[in-house]
Amino acid sequence: MYHGAGYRKLGKKTAHRLAMFSNAANSLFLHERIKTTLPKAKELRRVVERLITKGKEGGIHNRRRVFSFLRDDQMVTKLFDDIAPRFKDRKGGYTRVLKIADTRYGDAASMAVLELVGYELPALKSKDDKKKERVAAKAKAKEDKKAKAASKPAKAAKVKSGGGVNRKTGKAGASSSMKSSGSRGS
Repeated sequence: MYHGAGYRKLGKKTAHRLAMFSNAANSLFLHERIKTTLPKAKELRRVVERLITKGKEGGIHNRRRVFSFLRDDQMVTKLFDDIAPRFKDRKGGYTRVLKIADTRYGDAASMAVLELVGYELPALKSKDDKKKERVAAKAKAKEDKKAKAASKPAKAAKVKSGGGVNRKTGKAGASSSMKSSGSRGS
């Protein structure tokens, strides 16, 4: 019977499942929106909401507990300083799971998007804006190349003489015919 089983195992051993949730939580805090399978999203929601609640409470003890799970200083800092203060007036429900109509091609798994409440999609840019950005980027690269070329000192021209040491053979007075022959012997 299924009574009392409080969470999905997702076909993974405990250590693998916890590592997967840690990585997914880091990605969610970094991008504020991730796409994953529906059962993973539903389980990850429980994990992430507990972490955000700890972030709202603050304190060094909660920071250390969150770090023991996330294992990333930058994400802990972002959680406590940026994400948790956004939800200070909210008592729960910091994330939402949105089902996606399409299934994954490989195994037909149902997919979902897990995002933080209040997330807004980035504005789409028009073709003109994209073109302006490309032109500006090319112009900047060209200026950087010119500045780099101007800062290099001019190299002195090398004078070739036939009486020097041949690089290939290491012998002095090698003729020019030996240089171009490409032979490796004597």
